[in-house]
Amino acid sequence: MRRVSDLSPTTIYSAKGHTVRILNLYAGIGGNRNNWGEDHTVTAVEYDPEIAAVYARMFPNDEVVVGDALAYMMENYRDYDFIWASPPCPSHGQYRYNVGVRAKGYDPVIPDMTSLYGTITFLRHHYDGLWAVENVVPYYEPLIEPTVILQRHLVWSNFDIPERKFEAKGLRTKNKISDYAHMGIDLTNTRISNKRQVLRNAVDPELGEHILVAANSARDSRD
Repeated sequence: MRRVSDLSPTTIYSAKGHTVRILNLYAGIGGNRNNWGEDHTVTAVEYDPEIAAVYARMFPNDEVVVGDALAYMMENYRDYDFIWASPPCPSHGQYRYNVGVRAKGYDPVIPDMTSLYGTITFLRHHYDGLWAVENVVPYYEPLIEPTVILQRHLVWSNFDIPERKFEAKGLRTKNKISDYAHMGIDLTNTRISNKRQVLRNAVDPELGEHILVAANSARDSRD
């Protein structure tokens, strides 16, 4: 596991039949990555070193970078064939707005527009590869229309993603760490402060697989 300052990235150009390089931004514990298999070269970027350590244990073949996702993307985006980004969602989400602010009187916060809409705009105008940005359905009207809505997620991308219904996982009703044991993730001996929130933030692996399959299909059409 490396920090941003330790990296000396090399550029790899892909062609049909070559290993595809994936940049997984705001990787968390890797819910979206879980069903991707080992046929790709994956670099994951996560700011929290404790969360990054969990990801590294789950996906030992991936390169894990501890650092700022936007800074890493800006310096290295040309080195990748597919970029996935899942910017932090709490400031956008309906749960904090409805339950926290309106029901419990929490102080409102300014939504982090740069990590979400800034990333979408940058990739749309400056990146030649395939990309997907995922976030929750917000409490406000999205500033950029998403490509597709899947489960409780909005997805923006530069390729078509088929609509699909996913089985509800009941994440909003899970209150104990043990409720997530079926996912094969054990956070009991970590120093992560809000373990349940980290687990809830994990993207459904089936959704992550669905989007990658669509990206691979689009890539094959390009080649």
